[in-house]
Amino acid sequence: MKTIVFVASYARNYIKPMVIAVMAMLGLVSVQLLAPAIVRQLVALVQTEVWTDPAAQSAVVNLALALLGIYVFRSVFRFFANYMSHYAGWGVVADARRDIYHHLQKLSLGFYEEQQTGQLMSRMINDSEMFERLISHAIPDTLVNILMLIGVAAVLLSMNGPLMVLTLIPVPMILLAMRGFNRYVRPAFRERQEELANLNATLNDNLSGIREIKAFTREEVEAVRISSRIDQYRDSMLKVLRYLAVFGPSVEFASSLGTVIVIYFGGRLAFQQVLPLEDLVAFFLYLELFYQPVRALSQVWEQVQEALAGADRVSELLEVEPDVVDEPGAHDLPEPVQGHISIDRVSFSYKVGNPVLEDMSLEIPASSMVALVGPTGVGKTTTAGLVPRFYDVTSGAVRIDGHDVRKVTAASLRKNISVVLQDVFLFHGTVRDNILFGRPDANEQEVIEAAKVANAHQFIMELPDGYDTFIGERGVRLSGGQKQRLSIARAVLKDAPILILDEATSSVDTETELLIQQALERLIKGRTTIVIAHRLSTVARADNIVVMEGNGIREQGRHEELLRKRGLYHSLWNVQNRNLAQLDGLAVAS
Repeated sequence: MKTIVFVASYARNYIKPMVIAVMAMLGLVSVQLLAPAIVRQLVALVQTEVWTDPAAQSAVVNLALALLGIYVFRSVFRFFANYMSHYAGWGVVADARRDIYHHLQKLSLGFYEEQQTGQLMSRMINDSEMFERLISHAIPDTLVNILMLIGVAAVLLSMNGPLMVLTLIPVPMILLAMRGFNRYVRPAFRERQEELANLNATLNDNLSGIREIKAFTREEVEAVRISSRIDQYRDSMLKVLRYLAVFGPSVEFASSLGTVIVIYFGGRLAFQQVLPLEDLVAFFLYLELFYQPVRALSQVWEQVQEALAGADRVSELLEVEPDVVDEPGAHDLPEPVQGHISIDRVSFSYKVGNPVLEDMSLEIPASSMVALVGPTGVGKTTTAGLVPRFYDVTSGAVRIDGHDVRKVTAASLRKNISVVLQDVFLFHGTVRDNILFGRPDANEQEVIEAAKVANAHQFIMELPDGYDTFIGERGVRLSGGQKQRLSIARAVLKDAPILILDEATSSVDTETELLIQQALERLIKGRTTIVIAHRLSTVARADNIVVMEGNGIREQGRHEELLRKRGLYHSLWNVQNRNLAQLDGLAVAS
């Protein structure tokens, strides 16, 4: 019931088309009930009149015209019933997909770190599509068939009550079959949707990682893995079809018993002159109309269970609560933002009992450059991620210009922070589209200026269509350095007072690194900048270098001060310089 209420909440927005569809269905049922009555009149006319009688000929013509009119109205009513119900059904699907996407955008990064993209896409696309079957097919078909059952039952009762009662004998058998079907098929439908999601997730991973698959010659291994997923989905689908293959024929057999009963008892009554021939013929026609909706309801029941299985998975996703939300009474971060960042006795853990940061404090003055360095896994990226509130601290507070980031709205906070990551994500579109992602309302000159600051304008102009060049999914047609410079141009255009650079030059050649460093130097002027770097030479000019180890800060200071202390930074600096010297020696030797 909870799932049905969940789907019905979306249907409320489409009351008008659904009312039109219902009215059309009522008209459809009415005209369908008239057709057997015309046949009944024709049979009675044939028994009592002769064709040479003009009145009989006129009556036959009138009956034919009446039947033609019925078929015309049936077509009109069916059009409105089908179109309006589908209009409502696909409207519900569209609304559900919008809600799912809006909800996904609200969920915290921690949620995505535990989910596969293909799984989420399957819930948004495949599972939500099941709503259409419920709104456009199951509900309208149920209404039409129930109305048809009631109407036909009333006609049959008026014709011969005892015979009508006898035709109801198979109905309990059908109800028992539906109850048993409901018990097994809905979990089977849910299992099928889960296997489809698993297949989508695996396909998404493999297509996104096709370069790695080819590089490591994993084609055959991955083909076997995909084949296994395909087989699992096929098996889950066949399991559903087995239930359907048993249920459908069972209902059909039970409904056929009604015809057997009418042939036996109706035939006896006709021979005994108790039941007129025209009533017997009409009874057979109406009986088909009676069991047709019974059989149809069994198919509707399949659609209902399939739709509810999809709705279960969608509602589960929408019930996931984001870890980071605006607190009641949250206000916008006051502007202009100076950019003073205070990390006050902060502790943080992704999982309870496994702290990443413990009692960490750090002051970052406005317009200063702070570098976070240290071994891998000590929480440098985590620390930077707490500033735009990608995660909430376990204890302590992060403040910007004295305002706790939990007390301000996430939108106003992140509007004032630009992030340039090591793993640049570019969208499928043009170069211009990707730069404008930083500020969509920027004009052409501002886009070009941002590209020049990022040392990207020259290579952009060398592309086939310049700023209008399509760069492919994730910028596949660009080099790593080119993608990084577009990411910097995006940050330049956003012009936020706080800047986070996470390994922005770690995966490029020396020449490209120089271009990126020049771009970054122009970018950081007048901004509060947090730089995460493993290559210490890139942060030697930072106002403060914070050396992290374990769950917090080991030491901090300027480059020269830290070298004089001969602590962890001194050790890391010597190791890197020694490695560079060895590499230079190898280069000379070769």
